[in-house]
Amino acid sequence: MADFLRMSEATALALHAMVSVAGQTDPMSAASIASELSASEAHLFKVLQQLVRSGLLQSKRGPYGGYVLARSAGSITLLDVYEVFEGPMRRDGCLFSQPVCGELNCILGTLVEDVRAQVVEHFSSTTLEQARRR
Repeated sequence: MADFLRMSEATALALHAMVSVAGQTDPMSAASIASELSASEAHLFKVLQQLVRSGLLQSKRGPYGGYVLARSAGSITLLDVYEVFEGPMRRDGCLFSQPVCGELNCILGTLVEDVRAQVVEHFSSTTLEQARRR
């Protein structure tokens, strides 16, 4: 049975790290992000590298180096970050990877589809800038 909302520790770490970086004007080191999030620096480093490869973060070298957003905090959504690690967020209404009972006969009615629609709406409409202010 498929996960209702799949979110790995790496994804959660990425979301929080991106919001942390969004709140800074200067590059932020992996060590300072790890300290802020009480996370393993080694694990965080792997997450940050994936975010750099995806084009959401930039890495700056040197004594005043660290990580900065590749685009403005107002143009990166939570969904952008989520999908780097988890792939496209499911939007259908079935808990199984292949529909079993058909839309009309689902024992949960439209509950799964409705909840997923809310999650997609929240993730796609919330920018890092907005998340930072919460």
